[in-house]
Amino acid sequence: MDAGDRDRLLSGTHHDPHGVLGAHPVPGGVAFRVFRPYALGVTVVAGDVRAELQDDGDGFFSGLLPLREIPAYRLLVTYEESVQDTEDAYAFLPALGDLDLHLIGEGRHEQLWTALGAQPMTHQGSAGTRFTVWAPNARGVRVAGTFNFWDPSAFAMRSLGSTGVWELFVPGVGEGELYKFEITRPDGSKTLRADPLARRTEVPPATSSIIHASHHEWQDGEWLANRAAGAPAHEAPFSVYEIHLPSWRPGLTYRQLAEQLPAYVKDLGFTHVELMPVAEHPFGGSWGYQVTGFYAPTARLGTPDDFKYLVDALHQAGIGVLMDWVPAHFPRDDWALAEFDGRTLYEHEDPLRAAHPDWGTLEFDYGRREVRNFLVANAVYWCEEFHIDGLRVDAVASMLYLDYSREPGQWIPNVHGGRENLDAVDFLQEMNATVYRRVPGVVTIAEESTAWDGVTRATHHMGPGGFGGLGFGLKWNMGWMHDSLDYMAHEPVHRKYHHHEMTFSMVYAYSENYVLPISHDEVVHGKRSLVSKMPGDWWQQRANLRAYLAFMWAHPGKQLLFMGQEFAQGAEWSEAHGPDWWLLDPAYGAEADHRGVRDLVRDLNVVYGHTPALWQRDTDPSGFQWIVGDASEDNVFAFLRYDAEGIPLLSVSNLAPVVRPGYRLGAPDDVPAWLESLNTDAARYGGGDVTNPEIVKPDPQSWHGRPASLQVTLPPLATVWLRPA
Repeated sequence: MDAGDRDRLLSGTHHDPHGVLGAHPVPGGVAFRVFRPYALGVTVVAGDVRAELQDDGDGFFSGLLPLREIPAYRLLVTYEESVQDTEDAYAFLPALGDLDLHLIGEGRHEQLWTALGAQPMTHQGSAGTRFTVWAPNARGVRVAGTFNFWDPSAFAMRSLGSTGVWELFVPGVGEGELYKFEITRPDGSKTLRADPLARRTEVPPATSSIIHASHHEWQDGEWLANRAAGAPAHEAPFSVYEIHLPSWRPGLTYRQLAEQLPAYVKDLGFTHVELMPVAEHPFGGSWGYQVTGFYAPTARLGTPDDFKYLVDALHQAGIGVLMDWVPAHFPRDDWALAEFDGRTLYEHEDPLRAAHPDWGTLEFDYGRREVRNFLVANAVYWCEEFHIDGLRVDAVASMLYLDYSREPGQWIPNVHGGRENLDAVDFLQEMNATVYRRVPGVVTIAEESTAWDGVTRATHHMGPGGFGGLGFGLKWNMGWMHDSLDYMAHEPVHRKYHHHEMTFSMVYAYSENYVLPISHDEVVHGKRSLVSKMPGDWWQQRANLRAYLAFMWAHPGKQLLFMGQEFAQGAEWSEAHGPDWWLLDPAYGAEADHRGVRDLVRDLNVVYGHTPALWQRDTDPSGFQWIVGDASEDNVFAFLRYDAEGIPLLSVSNLAPVVRPGYRLGAPDDVPAWLESLNTDAARYGGGDVTNPEIVKPDPQSWHGRPASLQVTLPPLATVWLRPA
């Protein structure tokens, strides 16, 4: 063996170990070369031939056999206390095809997880695991794991062409083994890294990757068929219960959650759950928003197949599963993605662009095609492999703007002199277009807090700013959330000065396809829980909350409610102990107060689901008409919603603490009678039971610019829904 080859194999910097090790035809026969540190001897067994190789020192063994061609052979490796009978990893051709390498090089491999990572497989008739990793700046890569006692010396990977991909098929290694990649950086130093495409990880704080193959058999075919054939999300009922899985019922695994969560959500009538980030993350206090294992569900609650079991159970209960997805940034942990192969790789090469100013993390380099491929394929992965029905993309604004949270001098304008991150725009458009093309019926949702034009416009429709739409299906309406919560926080006597905060959202309600979000972010960090934001005594706080929820469910846009708010939890959310379920214990004195709010949420969802006027034309201006939007002295808001057939629902909110008997409201003259379909002041919800039990008929007196009018009793701090009788 050449001295240079020998030195590179010893130092872990050989780019083509298969060209040296294994069996090779030479003049006079076939040369066998084996590198096994700590071995006392190595014997080649080929059929009836057994030949002991010569010990060349430093763990190298070699020999020349007078054979005409390379035989099928095995190695008997003798150690101090054992003999290992194994196939030679360096006898195999690459287990990754040319098409895979071409697509990786182009940044167009939409199923990247099938090409990179650890893949148990049968290759050239032998069972084992193919290890592949993208590390273009590495001088050498080796595999370490439980199967080689974490000594990677004899497990050098080969570099495949110019793609930056390294590969090694290891026979006899299978599921459940731990592994990492030992990378030799350009400066010669070494770093041990978790697999960026690991499908399974150890439970944090341990950081190893685990070889995994899925054995889950899906039972949700009917759900997927209905999803693909159904209306798009913005034209369908879409009521979301947001959950932090580790704290919903602390201590439950994915499989235990599957026994409780679907039944609870179905009972309350929500159409979807939204899971705060499930992908593996080292720090639980980040709630999952600082991801290191983009392709692995967190091991805290079980295996990837256990998570599939939970999704399957939700689908079989008729509940869609949305998942928070975080492609905006990643943490700096030195065993994960940061400077993965010794140089900036996943992060931007410009330190100002790479460092996220708010979270101490690193931003992805969306301009690098392999990085974009890593993220686009990741979005597809969750939808295809885990049957996720939608991705809510976190922190979109921080991706779109080069000057996000940065002062002048801390950012460099784009090629047009603007502040838009053109690479991020391209990435989001590619991600949305790819996901919608590959996964029928899926929805993507943007958490985007600015007035960026066309977040939910199709990518091929150009807007006034010269950009195509970003291509999302829905967008969180952060403006509605801030304005309406600000209004509700005021004492009723002061609300007339803030009346516009409840009506302004209708000025821009049709600029995007919106979701109205009362999320985890609004009930932590001193912001107080939803009921605790409300003014007044305990009765008034609950009445305000109930009136607000019914106003929200009637307002154009889909709705999202964070766990614990559905039963008026008074305390802020804590990821350590989750919702205060004890409030619903019948032995607790105020249990009826909390149960009443939960009963209202259930009824809101039931009536909502059966009333197309509340969801069918959420994004169509003809689906909404104000009756009165300027009754600021009365704190009253009244509007009509219409479905595609023109059938209306009348929503009236009285956000003052006084009963308003015989309150006159303008009404259309083509509805002969109205019936109360929901009243948040009903006794069963904990209200004062001021209702309109009889049919309400319009009289011909014109009012509020309409030909007819109704006289309705408005309960205090309440919302009433009326439907045609």
